[in-house]
Amino acid sequence: MISTIAMMVLAAMIQGTSPNEIRSLARGDQSNIDDARQVVARTSAEFDTLWRQHAPERPAPTVDFSREMVVGVFLGSRPTAGYGVDILGTREDQGTLVVQYRERRPARGMITAQVLTSAFQIVALPARTGEVKFERVP
Repeated sequence: MISTIAMMVLAAMIQGTSPNEIRSLARGDQSNIDDARQVVARTSAEFDTLWRQHAPERPAPTVDFSREMVVGVFLGSRPTAGYGVDILGTREDQGTLVVQYRERRPARGMITAQVLTSAFQIVALPARTGEVKFERVP
């Protein structure tokens, strides 16, 4: 069985994003952001606003916005444990940066904790201008 990290590295290599270009800032299953969304922050002000919504009780990771931008995927509130999200890599599509991610769900019939979760991953990527789209991959 391939680990999540190995899958991310393999996916990044296939998609043309080297693994060292994607820097994970935060991931988990407890975000204060309860609605499903994908976000892009290109300035410290945008990131500060996002971080205050996501985890106001924790200090935000350091990001050099002269060289990096931040993207995040939030799955929103879910009724049980077992959900997760992995940002796999990026690809270029006619001048648009496409951020590819995979959603993990508990297997059918799996016994899970009956607790509200809000899975997320936030990463830093090399800064760039232009449109950013998100693509969920199977």
